[in-house]
Amino acid sequence: MKRTLTPVKRKFRVTLLEHKEGVSVSCPELPGCHSQGANVEEALENIQDAIRGYIDLYGEPETRCEIREMEVVTA
Repeated sequence: MKRTLTPVKRKFRVTLLEHKEGVSVSCPELPGCHSQGANVEEALENIQDAIRGYIDLYGEPETRCEIREMEVVTA
């Protein structure tokens, strides 16, 4: 009997950093999962591939990552 895997849809938060070379993108929930692109759209497509590759290689993360926003006063 052949088993087939059912795709699972899951949401991941990503961070985007725009700079003159393009856009860097990371998935904080998956340590070391980063990508980039020439623009936001390309960077988001690339991080989706990176997330799929990470899950294929390491499996689902055992812990959840909490992301918070904070203000820091600088001189």
